[in-house]
Amino acid sequence: MNIQQIQEARELYGIDGWGAGYFSIADNGNVVCHPTGEEHLTIDLPDAILKSKSLGIHPPMIMRFPQIIDNQIARLHSAFKEAMWEYNYQGSHRAVFPFKVNQRREFIDNVVKYGLKYNYGLEVGSKPEFIAGLSYDLAPDALFVCNGFKDREFIDLGFIAKGMGKNVVLVVEGPDELQMILDQAKVDPKNCPHVGIRVKLYSRGSGKWAKSSGESSKFGLTTIEVLQCLSMLSDAGLSDQLYMLHFHIGSQVTEIKRIKNAIKEASRVYSKVHKMGFKPLCLNIGGGVGVDYDGSKTSFASSANYSLQELANDVIYEIGEVCKNEETVCPQIVTESGRVIAAYHSIVIADVREVQSTESFSATGVYDPLLQVKPHQK
Repeated sequence: MNIQQIQEARELYGIDGWGAGYFSIADNGNVVCHPTGEEHLTIDLPDAILKSKSLGIHPPMIMRFPQIIDNQIARLHSAFKEAMWEYNYQGSHRAVFPFKVNQRREFIDNVVKYGLKYNYGLEVGSKPEFIAGLSYDLAPDALFVCNGFKDREFIDLGFIAKGMGKNVVLVVEGPDELQMILDQAKVDPKNCPHVGIRVKLYSRGSGKWAKSSGESSKFGLTTIEVLQCLSMLSDAGLSDQLYMLHFHIGSQVTEIKRIKNAIKEASRVYSKVHKMGFKPLCLNIGGGVGVDYDGSKTSFASSANYSLQELANDVIYEIGEVCKNEETVCPQIVTESGRVIAAYHSIVIADVREVQSTESFSATGVYDPLLQVKPHQK
């Protein structure tokens, strides 16, 4: 391939747009990976495939780059650190990885390994995920956030995990779940986990999963239910156990304005809860950070019209402004971004078994290789 053909390939496949600095087409025409995001450090993918075949590993296969996991975790924390410095934010940022995004052991192992230096935690939403998550030695200050439906067994696991030294937060989805926690706290007060409340916001996300948020969502507590839970905690003498307020407006949120609206609303709820005498330390803004799969940087379902740094800047600014106006202490911001950590780290390799071409025929019905068929123009 000559230079012009290579440049045409780059433009055709848009790799510079969606590759995020991790993938590109080299001057020899091969697709290469930059696992650390540094252009001069490359892995030639055709060469890597040939090497794997020489070792007896043949397609179809998944090729993973753990360095990309490390780099994405670093990018996430760096973005919030820079935003907090820019806006003189008095709180801090803590992150957890949502187990449901990728439950493969070879992936979670690397998430935990590279996340240790950032006190990176885990989020689980089911009992199998809970049990799997308990097998990992997280950093002492790392959060172990428990979302999803909770029955008695799930609540019991929370108390067991607390006894194991995990920094557990049981995020309740309804007053009935909170009541089970309060009942168990009477039996085992020493190992009572932190409590979180998932708030149902009026703000909605955008993209494919927008219906999972807003006032018609099945997730989270209404204002009346939040007040009921606060009253239950107060009556039980466990007001200090309220550690986190949580919301989530969906996955792959494509529009930054939707995130900003939700942040403003949630920040006001946090401030009002503080003024009622409760002292939740964390505001969990959930996940949903969009990945620009097509490189268009738009609000299409397969893209996002913001960067990771732009997201962090808007989150920090909006929460800081609301807390300043409401005269409340700034919370520790918890993020549950999963897609943005996992999306780039692996590729699927498959053999090309067959190539079909569109044959051209003359007016007599005889195949004519010199006759080109032009695509239909709409």
